[in-house]
Amino acid sequence: MSAKSILITGCSSGIGQRAAQRLKERGYRVFATARKVSDVQALKSQGFESFQVDVTDTASMRQALDQILSATGGKLDALFNNAAYLQAGAIEDLTREMDRAQFETNVFGPMELIRLVLPVMRQQGHGRIIQNSSILGIITLPYYGAYNASKYALEGFSNTLRQELRGTGIHVSIINPGPIHSKLRANAYQHYQQTEHERTGLHDKAYEKMEASYFNPSERDRKLTQSPDAVVKKLIHALESSRPSAHYYVGFPAKLFAFLRRILPDSALDWVLAKFSFKEGE
Repeated sequence: MSAKSILITGCSSGIGQRAAQRLKERGYRVFATARKVSDVQALKSQGFESFQVDVTDTASMRQALDQILSATGGKLDALFNNAAYLQAGAIEDLTREMDRAQFETNVFGPMELIRLVLPVMRQQGHGRIIQNSSILGIITLPYYGAYNASKYALEGFSNTLRQELRGTGIHVSIINPGPIHSKLRANAYQHYQQTEHERTGLHDKAYEKMEASYFNPSERDRKLTQSPDAVVKKLIHALESSRPSAHYYVGFPAKLFAFLRRILPDSALDWVLAKFSFKEGE
């Protein structure tokens, strides 16, 4: 029996890279993709079958998928939509272009890639689609408005997709990590700096606090941060279980706030979130 095949986006580092490594060790045929050519070459040097995929470019996704299907004889067992980034900044200080860019990568890219692979999965009668979302797709925090909105959109799309694919043999799962060791914070800081010339000055004190905490986490915050392996463990269950879960919450903060979201009214949850700082990624 041939190895199960999986396409993973955003494999240059962090969760995507670790998922590719672990699944390859597990016997999967992993197609590890990345946006930058240099990252693709690095993945190839590690022994991966790697292709360039920019999730904001449909032609890029089509070309990579055509190459993958040519290599597998037209089959693809799974898709892990992992590529994403975080745009920090007050809603008042973000531009329409910043909002659009956030959605192009975090929402429209995964939506389009799913539409491309669904005909393949329908024809073969099975498939797994796993979305790497965030606890910020369940609860919101101030100054991550664009990211919050993109992850909420991904949740809504994925839940609808799961309902529409019921009975087809294609399963849809969402992973909601809390703080994870990755390059998310470093990349987020670069995007955050782009807001400097758009700022109204109304949120400067909040930005100072964010720069001192989120972008420079304390030792206490680091203790709550898990390795990418915690996400990969849930990914493996979503890929291999006969009855995969609709949602997988990774880490205590994610599980706690998902629970509080279900039982507390909005005003009470806002109070809790204001009292207990929770920081996404690292």
